[in-house]
Amino acid sequence: MASTMFLEKVKSEGLAHLSYILGHNGRAAVIDPRRDWQVYLDIARANSARITHIFETHRNEDYVIGSRDLARRTGARIHHGKNIDFAYGNPVSEGDTFDIGDIRLKILETPGHTFESISIALSDKSFGDAPLGVFTGDTLFIGSVGRTDFFPDRAREVAGLQYDSIFRKILPLGDQVILYPAHGAGSVCGSGMADREFSTLGYERANNPALKYTGRDDFIEFKLSEKPKQPPYFRKMEKFNQQGSAPAMDLLPNPPPMSPGEFEREIKNGMIPIDLRSPEAFAGAFIPGSLAIPLDMVPAYAGWFLPYGGHFGLVAGSPGDIEMAVRHLIRLGYDAVDGYLSGGMHSWETSGRPYDRIAAVHIDELVERVNRKADYTLLDVREETELEETGMLPDALHIFLGDLPDRIDRVPRDKPVTTFCGSGMRAIIAASILKKHGFDRVENNLGSMAACKAAGCPTVEAG
Repeated sequence: MASTMFLEKVKSEGLAHLSYILGHNGRAAVIDPRRDWQVYLDIARANSARITHIFETHRNEDYVIGSRDLARRTGARIHHGKNIDFAYGNPVSEGDTFDIGDIRLKILETPGHTFESISIALSDKSFGDAPLGVFTGDTLFIGSVGRTDFFPDRAREVAGLQYDSIFRKILPLGDQVILYPAHGAGSVCGSGMADREFSTLGYERANNPALKYTGRDDFIEFKLSEKPKQPPYFRKMEKFNQQGSAPAMDLLPNPPPMSPGEFEREIKNGMIPIDLRSPEAFAGAFIPGSLAIPLDMVPAYAGWFLPYGGHFGLVAGSPGDIEMAVRHLIRLGYDAVDGYLSGGMHSWETSGRPYDRIAAVHIDELVERVNRKADYTLLDVREETELEETGMLPDALHIFLGDLPDRIDRVPRDKPVTTFCGSGMRAIIAASILKKHGFDRVENNLGSMAACKAAGCPTVEAG
């Protein structure tokens, strides 16, 4: 039996989800486990420990939590905040403690992000009760704080609760306390998070921009001024995670290869082709009707466009991309991946089947069009906060990418459409959506605003 304490962070790329496993003297606890849970068993086994406790810091909105599958596999008890009715697990309250060897975990009720949010203070009993670290869920991040927009009819109340949780419960734990949040940079559960994943409460108190609002009213107004986007899949995640109704998962799905003929037949039967390749590869040749979502963009944008209950087929640049894509999708609750195109687009092309293309527009040509006021539509699909930071090109039409399918009628069909974003990644998604909706003259500005900065594009203030 291992006698050394251990604490390991498990990062889920794309979602920027951070979960933790810690233990001592043969026992271990997991905090906010992901759905593909094998990693926790592997870490526990490497430390000669058995997982006995699972904690959920809140009902997560951005991924399917793996608590029930992990508990079914290990016999561990699940614990979460008491202030909503979960269909499983055990409610905890302020001050409850749990001992894992010499590790003591103490519950703090920290509502704001959600009403049942908890934080968990960690101490080493062999050295006293002073906390060493705190797992803050989505309440306090490194460089930011959690969003509080899930209850619009109670917006001021929940922002005030968030203030109380941070300034009256978490920060008083002490400047020396190590911060363990549930997300890092890139998460949709907050904005402005630091790229690093290590900090202390003292460092955050001094340097976190959100914590400069030390007055309760000022903090509330700061939170009310935020306008983050809410992907539609959040509602599905909330249902799964409150009811524990996501299908059980023992092993990561292993979709089979499909020949071009099989892939084509399944498309005709309703399967949605998802192309995971780079913008450049997709633009060169793609299966008509495909939705382009470059692999790294799947966690952030699949939930905006893919229907639950749908069936999906994958087109990848290499076979190694399939497993990562499946992980991304099952973490969002998309389990029905029927297969992938064997041999990729090359096999489709050599089978003689039809393919489509999207023209690429270089930044120099785009600047020239702007200067001569060419008759085309520049469709900017970035978020409003990006427009405020960098401006936008003159006469551009702005529609946030996630809203594009519902606002497609705002895009003129009688002239070419050039899609534009921060680097060209989201622009290719937008271009594929336009193609699926019957637009013929669609182009993608590869590089987009990143190239624009390098080339010195003319910009105007958003408004």
